[in-house]
Amino acid sequence: MLVTQVFRDTPHSAAKIKMTPEKPSYFFCGVGGSGMLPLAMIVQARGASVEGSDRSLDQGRTPEKFDWLRAHGVVLHPQDGSGVRAEHTVVATGAVEDTVPDIGAARRVGAPIVTRPELLSQIFNAAPTSVGVAGTSGKSTITGMIAWILHQALRAPTVMNGAVMRNFADADHPFASALIGGPDLFVAEVDESDGSIARYDPTVAVVSNISLDHKSMEELRELFGGFTGRARTAVLNLDNPETAALAQSMVAQGRGEAVVTFALGNSEADLSGHDLAPLPAGMTFALTDRATGRTHAVTLNVPGAHNVANALAAIGAVRALGIDVEAAVEALETFAGIRRRMEVVGTANGITVIDDFAHNPDKISATLKTLHAFEGRLLILFQPHGFGPLKLMKTEFIETFVGLMQPDDVLLMPEPVYYGGTTDRSVGSQDIAAGVRAAGRKAEALADRASCGDRIVEMARPGDRIIVMGARDDTLSQFAAELVSRLGAKARA
Repeated sequence: MLVTQVFRDTPHSAAKIKMTPEKPSYFFCGVGGSGMLPLAMIVQARGASVEGSDRSLDQGRTPEKFDWLRAHGVVLHPQDGSGVRAEHTVVATGAVEDTVPDIGAARRVGAPIVTRPELLSQIFNAAPTSVGVAGTSGKSTITGMIAWILHQALRAPTVMNGAVMRNFADADHPFASALIGGPDLFVAEVDESDGSIARYDPTVAVVSNISLDHKSMEELRELFGGFTGRARTAVLNLDNPETAALAQSMVAQGRGEAVVTFALGNSEADLSGHDLAPLPAGMTFALTDRATGRTHAVTLNVPGAHNVANALAAIGAVRALGIDVEAAVEALETFAGIRRRMEVVGTANGITVIDDFAHNPDKISATLKTLHAFEGRLLILFQPHGFGPLKLMKTEFIETFVGLMQPDDVLLMPEPVYYGGTTDRSVGSQDIAAGVRAAGRKAEALADRASCGDRIVEMARPGDRIIVMGARDDTLSQFAAELVSRLGAKARA
């Protein structure tokens, strides 16, 4: 997480590493999670000791991640409650349930319990200047873009992201989902799915888009409205009806000066992108800044119109912090992207395998539109991240695949990720695949991911692109890498 570099280089180092007489001690339940690991690193960099547990550790999954955590001073325990002590502050991922052994142990020994959103929002709100990035889609990429621009501008931000930022990842920091900077400027991806967005009081609030995902539209409107209402500046997308309505509402309340808008091809927006042209691994476009009347030529090394919108959001955010648009554009030309956001894993026998985080209709739509800017059949492996989203958005999933798949494309789905519990399993992958087939597209639902992998290797031919989609499962990246190896072996046989 660039901890040692930032300790050496930032002007806030002395304040950051000053230790209190009693060193705070945290125990992270699920320390390897995409939201927990970066928060643990930020807490550790501010002088606390960090211990933790993880179900994936107990199951032997992603061992390299836990080896890295141990090497960076995190003490790991089985997730059976045995590691929890009274002096710990126990950090829980979400719901605090006594059925989780670590939580039950914390209750027994009297250790305080805080949820991840509670801890993150406390750190976020303590910063004199903060940027909160919210929205149904694009949060991690926008957060990464803001991080890179501010880093290039020597603003020493501390950044909490939900995914690995490739600009900051290297052999020593392969899990760079946090950037450890000074205490005065904090940038974080914030979540509406659990309602925790209500805890954040940002200086700058960015909302990329609002659409049906985990909550009803009425709940989402209230949450996002409160989030932008508490901000000094709100950066809002005019291309999305719900965020455009937020902008209109703020103007009607006499807060028009607090709103920065962006859009694709809309001259009414403060920042508009037009003349978009796809590149094999990026985009070019023209950016018009309505405040100055200037137009800037922009080249991105991440593909898709959705990433042009993400770039506009990031530029709007940093401009609110005093960064010149031209400097932001220059920094974005070297933005390397986010891990598992249309990341090319490898090519074998003329077949390209791509790893992608897409897991809801908006994200899937953006990915398929981007890939279909160039010719080639798509073999789509979509692993749902739960039964709940499939039931909530069954119609939207089917419509997205039907509307954006080409006749030769093939969708393959294993059953959703399921870790036990009382989840309603009435809608599964078979229902989505059946709906897609009924509309004339090719779709198969198989028993498990391994069966889907076998089917993909069997049918893949030169010129195909295989896209591995899904969230909340680190082993998807391993699965994608294994597909490359298997396709290579098949070509050599």
